[in-house]
Amino acid sequence: MQSVKRKAGNWVVALLLALSFNVTAQETALTAYETVAATTERVMVVLKDAESYADKEPQRYYDALRVVMDDVVDYRGFARGVMGPFASKQYYDSLSDEGKANLRQQLEDFTAVMRENLIETYAKGLIAFAKADIEVVKPDADASRRASIVQRIKRDSDDPYTVLYQMGQNRDGSWQLRNVIIEDVNLGEIYRSQFDSAAKRIAKDASCADGDMACIAEVITTVITTWGQEA
Repeated sequence: MQSVKRKAGNWVVALLLALSFNVTAQETALTAYETVAATTERVMVVLKDAESYADKEPQRYYDALRVVMDDVVDYRGFARGVMGPFASKQYYDSLSDEGKANLRQQLEDFTAVMRENLIETYAKGLIAFAKADIEVVKPDADASRRASIVQRIKRDSDDPYTVLYQMGQNRDGSWQLRNVIIEDVNLGEIYRSQFDSAAKRIAKDASCADGDMACIAEVITTVITTWGQEA
């Protein structure tokens, strides 16, 4: 049985594969499975090409992955999910007009932070897997609105592991990445837990009183501006 440590480390690879699914609208929209299968091939081309230059030109590599990732990742939805109750409709409705405007800006800021963090962090971990064997499992039936696509990844002598891509369908029929689960490691839940823990710690340090919306807003801003800076 794989250790939790190994599982947590492997999601670096799996997420970038998931993040790289190209779902640009076409005359006939791809199914979720077709999206995963076709774009896995696309990102592997990027990785194989980057093997020859990534060490000397990392920014070129990041930019190449960014082009692919921006086609599919629902950065805003992912960021909102990570913020959890701090970006919920209930919390939003409890705010004043000024508070609502501030929360919208905070969500935009965190979306930008998550975008850059995901691209650079996972690009660094992914380059070693350019020669991995990848199988996308075709589901029994096509899904609508939401779909979970299974992918199996194996490299060298490593034990294979399973990745579950949780995709959501847009109004134009295209699909975007919403979350990734590597065996029992749910990335969305991990990030949400980290955000919640950081917010509680900062709120305690700031002695925020219950219902002090101004203090809570400052807490959220602090979490966003310091995201990824702690080990």
